[in-house]
Amino acid sequence: MSYVLEGRCLCGAVKIRVKGQHDPRAGACHCRMCQRWTGGLFLCFEAAAEAVTVEGPVTRYQSTAFAERAFCSTCGSQLWMRDVDKENAPYDLMPGLFDAALTWPLRSEIYADRAMAAVRLEGDHKRITRDQYEAQNPFIDGDV
Repeated sequence: MSYVLEGRCLCGAVKIRVKGQHDPRAGACHCRMCQRWTGGLFLCFEAAAEAVTVEGPVTRYQSTAFAERAFCSTCGSQLWMRDVDKENAPYDLMPGLFDAALTWPLRSEIYADRAMAAVRLEGDHKRITRDQYEAQNPFIDGDV
C-alpha cells in the first residue's frame, strides 16, 4: 500500500513519516528478546527504507549481530527494529506510533508457541513456532 503515514513517539520529540510502500498489516513476535524489549510481544509493520523519514532524538541499540532496535531518547518509546547488515533494509516500525494503524489486521505471528499467557493472540492468521522460524532463518542463534 502507498500513502503518507505520520507517526510520533509518546512525547512527540520523534516524528516518523512513511511516504511510499508499506504493508498495512501488523506482524507479531513472541521471542524472548522481544518480550524483554516490549514487556509482552513485539508488533511491527514493514516499510521500505526509502519511504521512511525520521526527525528527532533517536537512540539505536544493536541487539544482535544483524539488527538494531531504536527508541526515542527523550521518552523511551520503541520506534523500530531493522537489519543493519543489509543495505537499504526495510524498517519494522511499531504500529502504535501511527493513528492510521488502529484498524490494521494481524498478518502473522512468529514464536507463537512461546507467547506469554497474557498476550496469546486469537484469529485466523499465519502462525509459526520457534522451531519452524529458526529452521527458516539459520542465522538466528535461538530464543535466549
